[in-house]
Amino acid sequence: MRITLAAVGRNKAGATKELYELYAARLRWRITLKEVEERRPLPAEALKQQEGELLLAALPQGARVIALDEGGKEMTSRDFAALLGRWQDEGVQDLAFVIGGAGGLSRATRQAADVILSLGRMTWPHMLVRGLLAEQLFRAESILAGHPYHRD
Repeated sequence: MRITLAAVGRNKAGATKELYELYAARLRWRITLKEVEERRPLPAEALKQQEGELLLAALPQGARVIALDEGGKEMTSRDFAALLGRWQDEGVQDLAFVIGGAGGLSRATRQAADVILSLGRMTWPHMLVRGLLAEQLFRAESILAGHPYHRD
């Protein structure tokens, strides 16, 4: 499976970028980070809509889409791995994750998602979410391969 991570904002050098790169490099699935950014000063709702358009334009055509949102469904790591494993077994070639900006995801972005996923009820900095997601993808691969990285 090819994975695209479409995210609002540019991750500058530092701990959050290093965390993402650490786990992204461990993945056997190919992952591509597509960063989008609206630089015009827009009102909050207009900014969220514009960021949504940029995120949707960054997704591969026909990809299964998982939107990360604090109001989404919470999953265990095993459930997340099972979902990805099922899609892989079904022959899904492209999987895309979307991470919105500070204002969240537009309605159109949420509607385009096959799954809306929450990494928990707490609010996380969107730059940190990239690293958390990359780690969970690596964990999912490990679970599916029977590797001991994940322990119950």
